Amino acid sequence: MDIRETLVEAGKRLLGEGLTVETWGNISVKDDQGLVYITPSGMDYETCVPDDIVVMTMDKKIVSGKRRPSIETDLHLGVYRARPEIGAVLHTHPIYSNVFAAMGESIPLGICDESAQALGDTIKTADYALPGSLELAENCVKALGNRANACLLQSHGAVCVAKDLKGAFKVAKVLEMTAEIYYRIRAIGGSFIPISAENIKAMQSYVAESYGQPKDVL
Repeated sequence: MDIRETLVEAGKRLLGEGLTVETWGNISVKDDQGLVYITPSGMDYETCVPDDIVVMTMDKKIVSGKRRPSIETDLHLGVYRARPEIGAVLHTHPIYSNVFAAMGESIPLGICDESAQALGDTIKTADYALPGSLELAENCVKALGNRANACLLQSHGAVCVAKDLKGAFKVAKVLEMTAEIYYRIRAIGGSFIPISAENIKAMQSYVAESYGQPKDVL
């Protein structure tokens, strides 16, 4: 499937899985040549077509597409510059993640096995800045750091990253599940028993090296 078609389907998935509402949120993919494909600004995900996707260089030169790109283009490009291994960025607006984003709180890594394996590090909240601003892009990159696969944007949602779009959706779903678990624990006045740093490291190593089927038999 063409990258443009993939992004159109991803936008519908973003909406359908409750990871955003209306036209909020945005998605991008970086290809092997370093070109960035990004969703257009303020368009309905249900009616977007491949020609609506904007393609640009890392220095924001438009090479394809007539639409205005997402307002958060600088955020996406900032992530790609800071983390060259990243190939997809997903900006979401889910409910439980937004609860902690609105409070400016971090979500600990060791709440459950899934978060320990998929999220990379503690999920920090970036300081508030206006949507679409360079300041927000810089704050996001700082909150992600070198290891985290997601961060929260204060009062603004979440940013999830991975080497590809499939991985970014996995991060987004695990983040929202973890945020809901954390919310429910706190709602009943409880506290979670953190998974040890040693066990987190062991699980992350296992996922990186041994989880799933060998590539030569897939």
